Amino acid sequence: MSAATRHRTLKAGTIEFNGGGLSCMVRNMSSSGAALDVISPVGIPERFTLVVLADGRHLPCHVVWRKEKRAALAAGDRNRLADDREMLGVD
Repeated sequence: MSAATRHRTLKAGTIEFNGGGLSCMVRNMSSSGAALDVISPVGIPERFTLVVLADGRHLPCHVVWRKEKRAALAAGDRNRLADDREMLGVD
């Protein structure tokens, strides 16, 4: 299976969980996930909703990996990939 094509976005986002949120910058997105710049990956839960402020997208996702000021996400769960592609606006 080939990797999904990443699209540079550089859009402001919010990591929403438990009624609160953390600001982030969405660096790129694909049909299967996204890469974020964050102030710190500490405190980001394993599962949350990524809100892309510019277009109002709400993407359920989970963390794949975390580094110093970066986190990579996978969209939803594997059974919802088709829905996530539509939500991301990516083929």
